This record gives sequence, structure tokens and C-alpha cells, in this order.
Amino acid sequence: MRKKVVAGNWKCNTTLQEGVELAKAVDAVVAEKGAEDVVVVMGTPFTHITSVVDAINTERIGVASQNCAAEAKGAFTGEVSAAMVKSTGAEYVILGHSERRDYYGETSEILNKKLALALENGLTPIFCCGEALAIREAGTQNDFVINQLKETIFQLSAEDFKKIVIAYEPIWAIGTGVTATSDQAQDMHAAIRAAVAEQFGQEIADGVSILYGGSCNPKNANDIFSKADVDGGLIGGASMKAEDFIQIINAY
Repeated sequence: MRKKVVAGNWKCNTTLQEGVELAKAVDAVVAEKGAEDVVVVMGTPFTHITSVVDAINTERIGVASQNCAAEAKGAFTGEVSAAMVKSTGAEYVILGHSERRDYYGETSEILNKKLALALENGLTPIFCCGEALAIREAGTQNDFVINQLKETIFQLSAEDFKKIVIAYEPIWAIGTGVTATSDQAQDMHAAIRAAVAEQFGQEIADGVSILYGGSCNPKNANDIFSKADVDGGLIGGASMKAEDFIQIINAY
């Protein structure tokens, strides 16, 4: 049975002190209200990871980096390698987020290098895919998203692919307040799972967790998570409030 995952992505928010307090609040609420059937992850800024790992019970909550470098080490000022991320105590890394692709020009070639280094260092990639509004309006969203996967995670071996979590993020629904309907989410997730089955076989497809990321919040989480091929969420703004985040976690 595939895992249910709810992962927060704090993006470029919170000072170190604010982030530690937020992490403690989430940890306390999870401890009180429980999340036995859900893998909970917090994606913090690089500067926070070690302090957050030290501040929470990592048996209850995993910690993710929001990115890693495409190089193992060297003269790459400002970059943070996968090995560095692993050394902080983080277990996950978010890769391929639309903001990284759009604002920083990350290509499939770059993402493949990051994937290889993340896996080599024992990190679990949460790999993002998704389409812009123009692609959705043209009705070519399925082909576009599947092609993103063919150029990246479908290049992995079956054994490495089984270590991946996929996050579908309709770009037109990120930070806009607009959310894909639960049926739209289900349709895309089903298409992704069918493509995985074609590439790696039905057993692997049935085991991969596919998360929805796009303005998911406490009000719509139940509806979205009720769909057969939606296995959780990659949560942005709503992960910044402990009570909202736990409501989403408990939507299962």
C-alpha cells in the first residue's frame, strides 16, 4: 500500500528563529493530534534545517531541503550540495519545483544531475511537475506533464524510481487562490500513474505516492484527498500555520 504524504514547503519565508518556532508548533500539534497514517514532512530554508531537525521529533516528522546543487562539490559559490543537505539530518529534497524551473532556468538536464546526487546521498526526492495556464487552456496538459517525467525521473532505473515521491503542481494554481478541482487533480494523477505503469510496470505505479500541490488548504483538502490517485499534498502557504497544516494532515 502506497504511503500518504503531506509535505510543507515554506519557500523563502521565516527567519531562523521564526522557523524553529513554527517547526516546534507543528511538532507539538502532530504529537497531540496524531498523524499515524500520514508521512509528515516540513520543507524549510537551507539555513533552518539543522536547527529544525534538533528542535523536533524526527521520528514523527521528516525534514526536507527545498533544493540541492547539481554538482557534488567544488567552486560553486552559494550552492548547497546533496551531501551537505544529507549531513544536516534532512531526509528529503524538493526538486523540479516550477519556481526553480521558471525563475532560475532549471532544465531537465540540470534536474537529472540533481536527482542522481540526491539519490546517491540517500535523500528522497519530492519531484515536481506541472503545467502553466496556457497549456491547460490548450488542453495539452497531460502530454506536457508526462513529457516532463519522461525527460527526468523516467530516465531512472526501476529501483531508483521506487525511491521517488511525485508532486503534481498546476502552476496556474500556485499562490493564486485558484485550486484545481478534485476531478482535475484526479485526472492528472491518474494520467501520471498510467504513464508510470507503462514505463515501469503496474506494481511500481501502484506503489508511487503522487501528491497534489496547488493552493491546497484545510477547506478543500478532504475533497482533493478523497480521490483514488491523490496520495497527499505539497503544501505552500497553509503549511505556515501549524493548525492549518495539521487540519490538512488529518484530512485523511
